[in-house]
Amino acid sequence: MFVPSVLHHRSCRFSCSPFVPDIFGVLCWNVHKKNTKNLIFKPFLETMIEEKKIDFLLFQEANFKDDNHFTLPNFAFDAAANLEYRGEFYGVLSASRAESKDAQAYLSEGRESLIGPHKSLLVSTYSFEDGSEILILNIHAINFRENQGYHKELERFLKLMSHHEGPMIIAGDFNSWNKKRMRRLHEVREKLALQAVPFKQTDKVKSFMGNHLDFIFYRGVEIVDFSVDRDHGLSDHNPLFARFRKKS
Repeated sequence: MFVPSVLHHRSCRFSCSPFVPDIFGVLCWNVHKKNTKNLIFKPFLETMIEEKKIDFLLFQEANFKDDNHFTLPNFAFDAAANLEYRGEFYGVLSASRAESKDAQAYLSEGRESLIGPHKSLLVSTYSFEDGSEILILNIHAINFRENQGYHKELERFLKLMSHHEGPMIIAGDFNSWNKKRMRRLHEVREKLALQAVPFKQTDKVKSFMGNHLDFIFYRGVEIVDFSVDRDHGLSDHNPLFARFRKKS
């Protein structure tokens, strides 16, 4: 149960584009386990995709069972499972209109508590039409561990991303619920020359003791628009949206 039999899941059942458009929308959301069984979830998602012209869906706590589960028209997906239960998998899932050029799934070195599950993260590479690439990290950071364990996991993803010199997006639920975690997270962000999408406290980003848990970080692209959807009733986290433009 706590070690999934399959770590990396991948599907492109539909006609997917080979390239990311120069202007693209990103939705980052901890969707809460079992949301795919909620009859409201898929129509809500389809409406948001259409209205906001979303190209990337970066989910945490996604539920996926096989190639037919969690698929949307014209979206490919890669997923990194951290849990398996009764034939269903849970973890981070990155769905995109453009098929990934490469994707690597990882489990955290530490576990939640002493005997709990690992967390998962997914590093995916996508191509622009001019041949340049964007690297996207979808992460659900470790939660119920001491700060030292959290810092160690941040150092790990810093190493995973440091080789890439081009555009980059790092997004997810960072479980940055105290000042030490938040400070270390932003130190890593600065080392990667990333900016944070400037969501405000009034935007109702999921927080604990005034500390945001969810973020979208970026570099090598320009931010065009951003918002937080608060009227869904589907998860205790609100979906974060940002639209970016590739730098010329």
